[in-house]
Amino acid sequence: MQEYILSILEFFGKAWWIEIKTESPKCTYYFGPFVSKREAKKLKPGYIEDLEGEGATIISLQMKRCQPTVLTIEEEEESGEEAREKFPTLTGKES
Repeated sequence: MQEYILSILEFFGKAWWIEIKTESPKCTYYFGPFVSKREAKKLKPGYIEDLEGEGATIISLQMKRCQPTVLTIEEEEESGEEAREKFPTLTGKES
């Protein structure tokens, strides 16, 4: 019965997920889905322990209702030149 409820919650984007952002590596992880916030909260320490055991530095953690399409999002760090290409200077000179 719980699986049926969870599938309905998932369909409508109302299932609970744990979102953990890390600095090293720079990633966003989603763990879930859960039927309730209470269930997510109960299992949260295990996910934290796993990430810290892999050497990750956690910078934020949220429990929220969402529908992630990707469970691990790696953010690319830009070099100085790539950042300059995205944000050109306004001096009128080419860099």
